[in-house]
Amino acid sequence: MSQIRPAIIIFLVLALVTGVFYPLLTTSLGEWWFARQANGSLIEVNNEVKGSALIGQQFTQPGYFHGRPSETAEHPYNALSSGGSNLSTGNPELLQRVAQRAEALRAENPDASRPVPVDLVTASASGLDPDISPEAAYWQAPRVAKARNMTPAEVEKLIREHIATPVPAFTGMPVVNVLALNLALDAHAADKTSLN
Repeated sequence: MSQIRPAIIIFLVLALVTGVFYPLLTTSLGEWWFARQANGSLIEVNNEVKGSALIGQQFTQPGYFHGRPSETAEHPYNALSSGGSNLSTGNPELLQRVAQRAEALRAENPDASRPVPVDLVTASASGLDPDISPEAAYWQAPRVAKARNMTPAEVEKLIREHIATPVPAFTGMPVVNVLALNLALDAHAADKTSLN
């Protein structure tokens, strides 16, 4: 009995520390120092949540930039079932999917002169990637400009404004958040119509 009592006391103390105090402390500090990130990095326009900067969305209309393909179950960008296809790079099925995606993208973007950027034909490991490379955004710019009756220079300016470079730069490649860029396109269109 003398050995059980210290074990029970240690168990209760550790349960309180790791199960109550530590989670409360980390949650409180997260809400205090990183309120936006702790709440999902939500993007709001006119007090309406449009999405998260951390989870991609499917855009299929020609006037919007398209993100990376999503291989999540049931429907694209399903945050409840994230995951890639798990096909190896040598798998013929993956090669066939990539070829089909490239062909479809070339058909949607007839004015694009360069080869299709790799991130537009390959899914990310999570299937929820919200970002594309600047090259993928510039590659889609002619289609978006034509669909929105904008000049290519206007669209490229918006792309440049939305390129995020990691700090420090050697930790990753520059990216463009697709949702933020598409919302900027909508805001630009609204500004143009309000001026006319």
